[in-house]
Order: sequence, then structure tokens, then C-alpha cells
Amino acid sequence: MNMINDAKQVARHEAARAAAAAGGEFLTFRLGAEEYGIDILKVQEIRSYEPPTRIANAPAFIKGVVNLRGVIVPIVDLRVKLGCDSVEYNGFTVVIVLSVRGRVVGAVVDSVSDVLELHGDTIKPAPQMHTSMDTSFITGIGSISERMLILMDIEALMSSADMGLIDNAAR
Repeated sequence: MNMINDAKQVARHEAARAAAAAGGEFLTFRLGAEEYGIDILKVQEIRSYEPPTRIANAPAFIKGVVNLRGVIVPIVDLRVKLGCDSVEYNGFTVVIVLSVRGRVVGAVVDSVSDVLELHGDTIKPAPQMHTSMDTSFITGIGSISERMLILMDIEALMSSADMGLIDNAAR
């Protein structure tokens, strides 16, 4: 059964890479000095940051949970998850509320920039990196004049095994 789930995950990820390469609309946001983009269709809403209720023994990148109109939403700090140098909560810090495989998840980011439409010719394949860190969620690099945008498959990142947010059977 694990091989089937792994094959499904690989197929979904390759589909996300192909979709990113074809272009589309991306919500752009900042984590430290870097700018990232995710498929706008995965975004449910953007909220100002409010400290969540901490969950005992949760990994450092899971900040806790919030009650969003009766739905308990886990909050993941992408800055901690992706190893940003400093994590500071200020007036620009926001939570991007995402719909990932039928589950609502919040992602803390430094700030949201804008929504950009990228065409396939402005997106380059993600570089192959042989590091101990998992970079399989990076689907491509978008170039808009002087801006470089790291495009990510937010669904793959949020449903990775180390996150523990999405059940393997749901994959």
C-alpha cells in the first residue's frame, strides 16, 4: 500500500511541476529575503497573525491551532519550517489560510506581496539540488524583470510526512 501512496504522491507532484511550468496565477509572499509563489487556487483567505493556542509536543514549526469560524486550523510557520535565519512577528506577518486535500491549514509568512500571472516562458525548472533538506516541493523559478520567485507546491509541502497534517490514506 505504501508504494501506491508513494506513486500517487509522485504523480501529483509531477502534475504540479507541469502546471507551474505552464503558468497561471500565483500568490506571492516573503519569507526572509526570499520571495515565493503558490497556486492562488489553494488559497482560501489571508488573515492577520494572531498567536495560536500551542499544542504540547508539537514540532517547532507547528505554532498551534486557531478557531476559524468553528473550524480548528493548525498553524504552520513556514519561516521555521524552511529554516529562515530570523523569525519576527510584526504588523506585516500574516497567515495564509489554505485548502490542502480537503483540510484547512494556516501558513505563517513574513508578508504577502501580490497576485501575479506568470506565463510558461517566464518559469524555469527548479534546479536539482543534492542536499539533506527536502526541496521536492519547489516546482520552478519564476522571473519577472528583476524579481526571482521560488514557486512551490504548497500541497506537497503541507502533506509531507514530517508535517503530520494530512493522513497518508488521504493521499
